[in-house]
Amino acid sequence: MRVALPDRPGSLAQITRVLGTAGADITQFTVLDRGAGRAVDDITVFCPEGTPKQVLLKSLTSVEDVTVEGIWTTREAPGTYPELEILKYITTAGDRALTTLIDSLPVLFSADWAATATADAGPERGVVYASWRAPREVRLPDDVPPRPTALTLDGDLHVIHAPLPPLALTLLLARSDGPAFHRIEVHRLSRILEIFLSLPATERSVARQLRK
Repeated sequence: MRVALPDRPGSLAQITRVLGTAGADITQFTVLDRGAGRAVDDITVFCPEGTPKQVLLKSLTSVEDVTVEGIWTTREAPGTYPELEILKYITTAGDRALTTLIDSLPVLFSADWAATATADAGPERGVVYASWRAPREVRLPDDVPPRPTALTLDGDLHVIHAPLPPLALTLLLARSDGPAFHRIEVHRLSRILEIFLSLPATERSVARQLRK
């Protein structure tokens, strides 16, 4: 869930209290933004199976001056040090470095799916690899942005579209439920991709995979 709340002592305690009363167990907390007396936080919670989102929404909106920007469901929650864990797997993945990255991004960003495609112009460019929850036909925006960019496409599909210039590929990370991607999430993805592309074996492993 993503909430905006007053940036003052006691605000977070009120949120944790009402979530606990609703039966939600907080597993992760991320500060996305702070300024002008407000904070924007992403809170990952574990709830008993079947807990309606409306129960959480009602609990949160009962706290004074709290705005709920989105509540969405994720299949898996990130670990304690998610970026470090994923980058460790990628460095030892060999020819599966790219597919490991694509499969991991939805977990890292509480998203639905990710895909990578050739960077040729047009929305129907060839998909190289997609994570398991991706649609059968992945359509990418016509233009590849010069840097990772957050967009909202038709059907309220929230995405980050990112170029991978050294590999002549483009990447799409998608979330169909919940809020649009925050600028901090775009920055996180940018840093992960920078590290991935700087790994000595990345271009060779991707080239071998594309030949298969």
